Amino acid sequence: MSPKIGRPKSDNPKSIDIKVRVDKDTNDKLVEFANKHSISRTEVIRRGIDLVLSSDK
Repeated sequence: MSPKIGRPKSDNPKSIDIKVRVDKDTNDKLVEFANKHSISRTEVIRRGIDLVLSSDK
C-alpha cells in the first residue's frame, strides 16, 4: 500500500465554528493587535477567551 498523504491528524481538532459580529472599531483594534504580535485574529480571540475563562477562577 502507498503511504497516506496529506496533513497529519491534529491532537485537538478545531471543528466547531463560532460566528461573531463586531463593529469596525473593534475589528480595527483586533487586526492591529494581531499584526503587532504576528498572530492571526483567530488566535487573538482564542487567547481572549482563555484569559476571560481563567480570570473567573
